[in-house]
Amino acid sequence: MTVTHTDGFPVQPYQADTILVTMGERVDAVVTIPGSSVPLIAVPEGKKGFAQLILRSGDTPVRGRAEDAATLMKSQVPLDTATLTATGEVQLTRREPDVTHDVRLAGPGGKYTWTINGKTYDPRDGLPVREGQRVRLRFINNSMMFHPMHLHGHTFAVRDGKGAFRARKDTVLVAPMKTVEVDFDADNPGQWLTHCHNIYHGETGMMAVVSYMQD
Repeated sequence: MTVTHTDGFPVQPYQADTILVTMGERVDAVVTIPGSSVPLIAVPEGKKGFAQLILRSGDTPVRGRAEDAATLMKSQVPLDTATLTATGEVQLTRREPDVTHDVRLAGPGGKYTWTINGKTYDPRDGLPVREGQRVRLRFINNSMMFHPMHLHGHTFAVRDGKGAFRARKDTVLVAPMKTVEVDFDADNPGQWLTHCHNIYHGETGMMAVVSYMQD
């Protein structure tokens, strides 16, 4: 299949057999099926079993066993769509950030809480920005779980390890004990949540407010 968009933004087309898709993330792909019907498999991270649907080509029989495809998928390294490159018309302009916020993700804590910067969600204690700023969020995952981090009201460019911009997105997966940096333009004044899209993490505290400040 050929991946063409992530979170609604076009990317340079990329051929992939398996894709890592997290909660809240969207992927557009063109799938070319052979002359026979084939299973499309979804395998959960860290769990047994799989889900499937059949892409049918007329009345042709299904080619291959879903169980074999699921086993093969688990042995492969899936595509992380954050590593794709946005097409030119949706790339952010290069600019140094005016403000950088470290967003430290941790848990589980007492009573199974998940935190940002050591605290559960408090709407009065957010991440201050000002209209017109270029803002960098540095998501630092200090836990052993994946966290799909979503930002409301904005989209961002994912930075690679060399400082180049990759995909344009609104949700990015932060792997265990890894750091992901994203840049966005503060061009939509308001109070906007950033949170883990693993809903029970967000519900138990892994949320913060990007808060526009006024002079």
